[in-house]
Amino acid sequence: MFKRIVNDIDSVFARDPAARSRLEVILCYPGVHALIFYRLSNWLWKHNWKVTGRFVSSLSRFLTGIEIHPGATIGQRFFIDHGMGVVIGETATIGDDVTIYHDVTLGGTSLNKGLRHPQIGNNVIIGAGAQLLGPIKVANNARIGSNAVVVKDVEQATTVVGIPARPVPESVRVREQGDRNFKAYGTPQDEEDDPLLITLYKLRNDLANLQMRVTELEGNDNGLVESAVKWENK
Repeated sequence: MFKRIVNDIDSVFARDPAARSRLEVILCYPGVHALIFYRLSNWLWKHNWKVTGRFVSSLSRFLTGIEIHPGATIGQRFFIDHGMGVVIGETATIGDDVTIYHDVTLGGTSLNKGLRHPQIGNNVIIGAGAQLLGPIKVANNARIGSNAVVVKDVEQATTVVGIPARPVPESVRVREQGDRNFKAYGTPQDEEDDPLLITLYKLRNDLANLQMRVTELEGNDNGLVESAVKWENK
């Protein structure tokens, strides 16, 4: 458990340029505090100290504003940036090297006792305000844009944005062998990466082409009328 906590602390430096020292991270990062509480509550939960585990989890929520159910499964080098308002449900699973920003919810949509929360792969980034609902699967290297609402599975190395969440174009997907640079908040920064804008641009181009075609047809029709008039005059 202690080794995992050390790895969690060290992972902050790779993803937050504001971090200057381990002491600062330990003292000033609520996401790290919440993880320390989680590691303890999860150990208690697994050893059948259910109520004590829930109590530690509730204490963590009171102190950090981050709610992680002790039954959740979280991998190594997990980083919660800012953290306030994060909710992670009981049956949620989170892989290694995952980053989550504030106001993110990994929530359940069913009253069943079984699997009902999101299953997150490795090296995933979930932007601020994103809501992932139900037992969906988010594959490795996926990016969830800020304020996205995700209710369906997300494929590997795919960036999704919007409500409901939609994949951005193929050209900006993060490939296994391609760009693995860290992208804060998981949100594309270029205007051309917005799937809604791309659709609007396509509609605008289609409309312009249609107008040109109508103009051409009108010109041909006028030519036919002039030819008919000349033939009748003969």
